[in-house]
Amino acid sequence: MRRVFDSMALCALFCAVFLGSGAVADPVKRPNILFAIADDMSHASAYGYEFVSTPHFDAIAAEGLLFERMYTPSSKCAPSRAVLLTGRNPWQLEGAGNHKPVWPLKFKSVVEALEDHGYFAGFTGKGWNPGIHPKGRQLTGKAYNSLEVESKLTKAIAAFDYSANFKQFMADKPEGQPFFFWYGAKEPHRGYEFKSGQRLGKTFGDLDFIPPFWPEEDAVKHDILDYAIEVEYFDRHLGEILAHLEELGELENTLIIATSDNGMPFPRYKGHPHEFATRIPFVVKWSGRIESPGRRCVEFASFTDLAPTFLEAAGVAEDEAAMQPIEGRSLSDFFANEVDGREHVLTGRERNDMCRPHGWGYPVRSLHHGDLVYMHNFEPDRWPSGTPESLYRDTDWSPTKMNILEQHHDTAFYRFSFGKRPQEELYDITVDPFCLHNLASDPAYSAKREEMKQALFAELKTQGDPRLNGDPDFFDRSRPERIPDYDELVEKYKHITSELP
Repeated sequence: MRRVFDSMALCALFCAVFLGSGAVADPVKRPNILFAIADDMSHASAYGYEFVSTPHFDAIAAEGLLFERMYTPSSKCAPSRAVLLTGRNPWQLEGAGNHKPVWPLKFKSVVEALEDHGYFAGFTGKGWNPGIHPKGRQLTGKAYNSLEVESKLTKAIAAFDYSANFKQFMADKPEGQPFFFWYGAKEPHRGYEFKSGQRLGKTFGDLDFIPPFWPEEDAVKHDILDYAIEVEYFDRHLGEILAHLEELGELENTLIIATSDNGMPFPRYKGHPHEFATRIPFVVKWSGRIESPGRRCVEFASFTDLAPTFLEAAGVAEDEAAMQPIEGRSLSDFFANEVDGREHVLTGRERNDMCRPHGWGYPVRSLHHGDLVYMHNFEPDRWPSGTPESLYRDTDWSPTKMNILEQHHDTAFYRFSFGKRPQEELYDITVDPFCLHNLASDPAYSAKREEMKQALFAELKTQGDPRLNGDPDFFDRSRPERIPDYDELVEKYKHITSELP
C-alpha cells in the first residue's frame, strides 16, 4: 500500500505543477496514455507537406505541441522502439541496440512498469519488433490483433482493424482503471501496392517532396504517392481511436502522443543516421496540462525522453519503476513552456539487417547541436547500405531503390544512397537540409568539427558506449543465431545482382 500511496502523491504533485494550485480536484484519477506510432513515417501535413494529408495528426498538434526537433537515436524499428521503451540510448541497451535482437532480460519496458503500478496495458498492430521476446514477455502490453478489416484499401496494407481492436481493448478495461494503449500501425512500412496512390486519386502534381538525391522519374514519384496513401491510412485509424475516446468521455484525461519509429523506407532514410532520417514527426496533446497549446517546439528532444514522460505522467517515480537507470528526461518542461538545457541530442546506429560479412554492422554516432550535425563513421571501409552482393540490404527494396541501381549506377544518386562514406561528416542543415555538402574537410570548419567530435566522444564515454569504453566490437558480436547468414543472402540475390550494371 505504501508504494501505491507514494505514486498517487507524486501524481498529485505533478498535476499541481502543471494545472496550478486548486486544479487537482481528484488527485487519485491518473491520466490514460495513448501512444500512436507509425512504422517508417517521415511526413505529416502539419509540417507543411501537401502530398500527404493527416488531419487527425494535425489536430493533435493544433491542440497541443508540434516538435520540430524530435529525434530517434537509431532510425530502425527494433532499436528505436527499444529506446522509447527504456529511456536509454541504443549503445546503452546491449544486444537491443541492434536490429532483430534477443531482448536482454535485465531491461524492463516502461509499459511493464506501468502495469506494475496499476495501468491496464495493451497494443494493436506492431509493438516492439522485430526481435525475440524472452520468456514470452509482452513489452507493450497484451496484444489486441484478432479483429481484421472486411476489405483492404490496398493489397499491401495490413489486415488489422486497429480502431476496432482498440474498442475491444477499452471494452475489456476494468472500470476506473487508467490505461496505456500502444497503437502500432504497420503502415507505411513496405511493401506497397505499386501505383495505389494514383489509383486512389493522387497525381504527380500533388508532389511537393522529392529529395535532390533521388531522380525525378515516374517510378520514384509513384513510390512516394504510394507511401503517402499508407501514411494517411495510419492517420485515419488514429482519428477513429480519438473519436472513440471522446465517445467514452476519456479524451480529456488522456495524454496523447503520435509519432513514427524512424524515417521513411526509401534510400538514405530508414536505417541511416542522417539528420533528416533520425528527425521524426512528433505531436502531443494533453488537455489542461499543456501551457499555451498550439506551439511549435524548436528545442532538441529524443526518444529517450518518452519513458520518463510516461512515468511522470502516471505518478511513478523512476526508482519505483525498477527500470535500469534512465538516460532521458521527461518532456514536462515542454508542457510547461519552460524548456531549459536542451541544446543537443545524440543519434547513431549499429547493425541493422544482416548484409555484411561476419554479421558486421555499420557503426555511427552523431551529435546534433545548433544548426550543425557531426557524424563519426567508425568503420568507413564498410558499405553503409550493405554490400553490393547483398543488394544493399540495409535499404528496403523499392521502385526508387531499383531505379537508382538500374538506371543511375554511375551518378551522384547512387553515391549518396549506396556509396561508402568518409570517417567524418559535418553538415549545416540550415543551408543543406539534405546533407549533400560535407564540411568535415573544410578548413573553415576544422575547429568546430574537432570541438563537436570531442564533445560527442566525451558524452558517449560517460554513457558507457562500448565503442568508446574498451569493447568496440561488442555490437558486431551480438548476433542471434536465427538471423539468416550473410552467405545465404548473397546467394538469394545473385540472380539480380548479376544483371545490374
